[in-house]
Amino acid sequence: MVDIDIRFGGYQGPTSVHNRAVTVFGDALAQTLGGDLTFEHTLNVMDQGHPATDLLDMVSTGEMTLCYFASSYLADRVAEFALLDLPFTIRDRAQAHALLDGPLCHFLTDKIAEVAGFRVVSWWDNGFRHLSNGIRPIRRPQDCVGLKIRTLRSDVYTQTFAALGFEPVFYDVKELTSAVASGAVDAQENALSNTFNLSVHEHHRWITLSAHFFGPAVVLCHKPTYDGWPDDVRAAVDSALAAATAAQRKFAAAEEDAILQKFDLSQNEIISLGEEERAEFAAAVQPVVAATVNRFRNELFEFLPG
Repeated sequence: MVDIDIRFGGYQGPTSVHNRAVTVFGDALAQTLGGDLTFEHTLNVMDQGHPATDLLDMVSTGEMTLCYFASSYLADRVAEFALLDLPFTIRDRAQAHALLDGPLCHFLTDKIAEVAGFRVVSWWDNGFRHLSNGIRPIRRPQDCVGLKIRTLRSDVYTQTFAALGFEPVFYDVKELTSAVASGAVDAQENALSNTFNLSVHEHHRWITLSAHFFGPAVVLCHKPTYDGWPDDVRAAVDSALAAATAAQRKFAAAEEDAILQKFDLSQNEIISLGEEERAEFAAAVQPVVAATVNRFRNELFEFLPG
């Protein structure tokens, strides 16, 4: 057995579902590789002065062996990743996980390996994304009009929020809390765990459980490193990733209910959408869904979420 040095980078705190899953991965790998393994887990590269997006380049160059990241950021390299971000199309985790394990994500895994310095080696649950803001309750699309919203660097995200009447702007997650606290943005959208753990709820009274996007996360591995491992090492890594992925999805499923219990309802108002209200949002973004699907319909129609 050769010495194996693995560096896994993240951008969240130690209790995040992602970093807890990285711990599962490291422990499982250590059981197999034992003293041949040196495993380093960087919880949050932002603590080292990096924006979170640096992780993509760090894994591409091999500075980090692996990282997790929101899949939306890969659409600028493989356009079909936008199909994972169709708004108001995923209703529950059973549907979401079937998507992550299905033919579309297999296709995307192969496609990104052709153009990037990393491979997608697992698909994780990044949570349903919800709205928060400090101006007014949001129950219908008209409530969004004129609010400046922080969102991800994604064409589909930008088009979706523009269709709802928002003014979308991009900030790295490193800048999110300060943008919210300063009033540089009126609203943001995120998994509830990020809204709470990044202290956004201290500045945004209203939290709308819109579930407008389901957020896949990818685990990326430096391609030359992954391809260069001996078969037994690569098999050990794959097995440890499978254990981590199963754990991560369980953590993610439990996280939203746990976070909801943490909000102080004297300071925050949690708004649940009824079916009619959700239908209004879905109708408002339908042109974005149609335009995105039509870009790839001929080649990928059978892969699209139902």
